Amino acid sequence: MPNAPKAKPPKGGPATTASPGPEKGGAHRPPPSRYGPGFATLAVHAGARPDPATGARATPIYQTTSYVFDDADHAASLFNLEAFGHIYTRIMNPTQAVLEERVAALEGGTAGLAVASGHAAQQIVFHTLMAPGDEFVAARQLYGGSINQFGQAFLKYDWHVRWADGTEPASFEAALSERTKAIFIESIANPGGIVIDIEAIARIARDAGVPLIVDNTLASPYLCRPRDFGADIVVHSLTKYLGGHGNSIGGIVVDCGTFDWLGSGRYPTLSEPCPSYHGIRFAETFGDFAFAMAARTLALRDLGPAISPMNAFLILTGIETLPLRMEKHVANALAVAEWLAAHPKVAWVNYPGLEDSPYHVLARKYCPRGAGACYSFGLKGGYEAGVALVSRVELFSHLANIGDTRSLIIHPASTTHRQLSSEERARAGAGDDVVRISVGIEDVEDIIADLDQALAAL
Repeated sequence: MPNAPKAKPPKGGPATTASPGPEKGGAHRPPPSRYGPGFATLAVHAGARPDPATGARATPIYQTTSYVFDDADHAASLFNLEAFGHIYTRIMNPTQAVLEERVAALEGGTAGLAVASGHAAQQIVFHTLMAPGDEFVAARQLYGGSINQFGQAFLKYDWHVRWADGTEPASFEAALSERTKAIFIESIANPGGIVIDIEAIARIARDAGVPLIVDNTLASPYLCRPRDFGADIVVHSLTKYLGGHGNSIGGIVVDCGTFDWLGSGRYPTLSEPCPSYHGIRFAETFGDFAFAMAARTLALRDLGPAISPMNAFLILTGIETLPLRMEKHVANALAVAEWLAAHPKVAWVNYPGLEDSPYHVLARKYCPRGAGACYSFGLKGGYEAGVALVSRVELFSHLANIGDTRSLIIHPASTTHRQLSSEERARAGAGDDVVRISVGIEDVEDIIADLDQALAAL
């Protein structure tokens, strides 16, 4: 509709972001970190302002379900997406808004959308992009839960995944079809320690006219910014390195503002009149943050996986120390990898920070500050040795998480990837001999000592 309403400037600032901040009606698009403040400054300050009611410097936990309207006209403008503001915490919340603006700033995106978990972030992305019968191409080297979600749960929506080899960019091109709506990869694959050639796959996505979605959970924006290499949408499990303390669950979608949703007509949710909002076209009305707005006001509104204000607050607090933690994580991870590589009971170590890793060159390109702190290694004793090792560690915690300040360990074949066949596990980098560790920020001598005593007992 040519007369579709345009977003009107809210009180206090221009209509430039999909996630208003704590001040009533106002927010500003996060400045791209490559042009504005440095990373550590953004990690502390992006999106946050003193609370206008109390002067509180820390972002408050806005533990409320809903928000009072000025009058009937104000309410109507919010429900019509003509002005930015808060309606109901299932859709947005002021604490959540600061989190969204901060992560978008760190990733160099135009807007963010925080949700209940990393899985919820992926569901929201594909719900915004896909129709029944559509396909997407994904690297088979993914977190086991994503493999299950894509290959099984998404079938109930009649969405279909075609698997490609993350180490062979050409395999993504070969997997494309007329029904392909997106390409999905992880920047550093979980649990294999594989660094993906984002730029090469981005070229394939661009030539095919589909967005590239990158899960940047293992790297974090401190180590890698996928947008700089051609990503159009970035997702995170906020539960991992961004939150960093193992105390809260969350996920986020970052709209990079780089994809032309009007160009092909293949994405009607963004390019065609929307019946939910009196015929507005999201791509025309909201420009370079149209995807984030559609994901919020359609997918999140109707599917409902909202992040809690408390979890948003805890993750925000964690992000403030992200640069400091990541420096310690990667320094410890490299030292542990070098020690494991020399151990007689270890068959191999797949850490891209090691110079003999086949992914070392890619790691230096995409993750110049370090190759992450979560990786896998193989035990010469196979499946039984893996189960025994995780049972004998003392400092390490045996659990299904990564990115904590604490060192964590798991045997994927008997836990996170056990639903897969042995062939599927091997293709995902989670074979029977594989142990995954997430190296924490403890003293590295203590981390190594714990592995040493556990390996000695095998």
